[in-house]
Amino acid sequence: MADLLIAANPDPDSSLPYLLRLPLGGGMVFRTSGTWPRVKALYCHPVDAAEWPDEPKIVERTEIRSVTRRGAAIDLVLARGRENRSQIVFTKARGREMLFWQTPRIRKQALPNVTTPTARAAGLADLQIVVDTREQ
Repeated sequence: MADLLIAANPDPDSSLPYLLRLPLGGGMVFRTSGTWPRVKALYCHPVDAAEWPDEPKIVERTEIRSVTRRGAAIDLVLARGRENRSQIVFTKARGREMLFWQTPRIRKQALPNVTTPTARAAGLADLQIVVDTREQ
């Protein structure tokens, strides 16, 4: 598998000092404010893959066990003992698209009394799914 690469942003005028590179869909590059979302979710700004420098100053390189696009999120599992899971979430705020890089612990802190359902549709003998074939 490929590596998660975090490099120093060569643009001195940018308020986001790091570049994050994911090996997904031919390579995705984001500007971000930190090297890992330890305390809060980090804002990410997507940029063209060509913005990745030819000779980047690598700040952190970690082997990726799994990188999966799942709906409005990209799930990351890294090959390290601690701080190995995170996700990049695509959302809409203030009327525009935004991306945040977060860990499960940060997500739980943001919504402390929300529990994620774990059981499947228990107790249902029959589940009917209706599909409108005319919908586009």
